[in-house]
Amino acid sequence: MIFMYIRCHRRLARVLCETGQVETERAADVLRGAGHVAVLTGAGISTDSGIPDFRGPQGVWTKNPAAERTSTLSHYLHEPEVRRLAWQQRVASPAWTAKPNPGHAALVDLERQGRLVALVTQNIDELHQRAGSDPALVVELHGTMRRVVCWSCGADGPMEPVLDRVRAGDPDPHCLACGGILKSATISFGQGLDPLTIERAEEAAVKCDVFLAVGSSLGVYPAAGLVPLAREAGAGIVIVNGEPTPFDPIASAVVRGSISEVLPLLVAPA
Repeated sequence: MIFMYIRCHRRLARVLCETGQVETERAADVLRGAGHVAVLTGAGISTDSGIPDFRGPQGVWTKNPAAERTSTLSHYLHEPEVRRLAWQQRVASPAWTAKPNPGHAALVDLERQGRLVALVTQNIDELHQRAGSDPALVVELHGTMRRVVCWSCGADGPMEPVLDRVRAGDPDPHCLACGGILKSATISFGQGLDPLTIERAEEAAVKCDVFLAVGSSLGVYPAAGLVPLAREAGAGIVIVNGEPTPFDPIASAVVRGSISEVLPLLVAPA
């Protein structure tokens, strides 16, 4: 019985491996035939750089649901203790020392091939730009954690000097110009996205040959809505993610696995 179990287990592992290889080859074929590729990236592309996602099995909010309050605008603006926690989280974020991984580099290669029309990202870490992606092609749906903005007067600037104030003992730094509440230049729950940014993302989705969604749960809108939008416009859909997504059934190919390992294979020229 033991040997039979081992044989069955090995057979199943081989089938799963072969299935993954077939899907990877199918996804690569779809991408090779595309002259205009739009990409959507989510937190999953940055996990191999040491930045945890939010909703995955080891996600920040999965492990500590209370931490989600710091990303909700109403709590942040009206509860000083939430702001203090948010500033401590910002200071301790692994994103400050994170480096781009081969997944980020693969999208730079896709750009250098002249086939990338837009890199739409839900991430706020700027690792795409640090990897070498043209900032003009990067569409940051949720803003950036590397800048800060005053909620009262609109003054903005780099985040690092404000973090230095927190490290020096100010638990809830306010705007030096007007005394207003400072917040990272990111989009919180309850805060509207920039209409022009959404327009750029939607335009890329309807004009591409292939829409490549990488490391996104595709459960947050309007980002998730780009997938069916691209599909309705006639684009092929390739999804690369560690977990199933709601749009897997309409995809031309779905690939599971480490993004930093899989993505370079998918975008490599023939």
